[in-house]
Amino acid sequence: MKQGLFITLEGMDGAGKSTQIAAIQRLLKEKGQEVIVTREPGGTVISEKIREIILDRENTEMEPMTEALLYAAARAQHVAQVIRPALEQGTHVVCDRFMDSSIAYQGYGRGLGDSVSIINAYAAAGCVPDITFFLRLDPDAGKERIQESPLDRMELEAMDFQQRVFHGYEELALQFPERIVTIDASEEISAVSAKIKEHIERLLQP
Repeated sequence: MKQGLFITLEGMDGAGKSTQIAAIQRLLKEKGQEVIVTREPGGTVISEKIREIILDRENTEMEPMTEALLYAAARAQHVAQVIRPALEQGTHVVCDRFMDSSIAYQGYGRGLGDSVSIINAYAAAGCVPDITFFLRLDPDAGKERIQESPLDRMELEAMDFQQRVFHGYEELALQFPERIVTIDASEEISAVSAKIKEHIERLLQP
């Protein structure tokens, strides 16, 4: 049976990932494809409980390595319970964030460096996205978009942290150009969707 596509979306908060994930889901369903949409951290009962701990605004004392390990733990459960089984059944998986988020946020943002990649190599267990869309939006612009919503612990981080994360994403896009597609998220929603659609349709060709 044909392996499903593993599609991930990355970027700063406010970049429009949720909107584009919904568009990808519609596109795949219109083409008669089986697809599930999931998120990180989360996607399973255990992973969602870990998500609550990570994003809880009250957990101000959390150590950077604790944070990195919690993300990896949530990912390990998610891969084993949801992502890998779906892909093996030929179902496409569209995921809001994956390993690149950990590298950007904890590796670059928290300054943990290569340890994050090493930890998550175990967590992902060889599960690598077929394509990753990096919705490139400056942190200042992203902050403007989400300022009306209640902010979680990560969204409350100072702008210098957000800039380090943004730099991390740009570095990852340079390191993995064959997988990571950078799209200007400041453009109209329809323009962003059209670019994503083009790439996905190419991947679906036999």
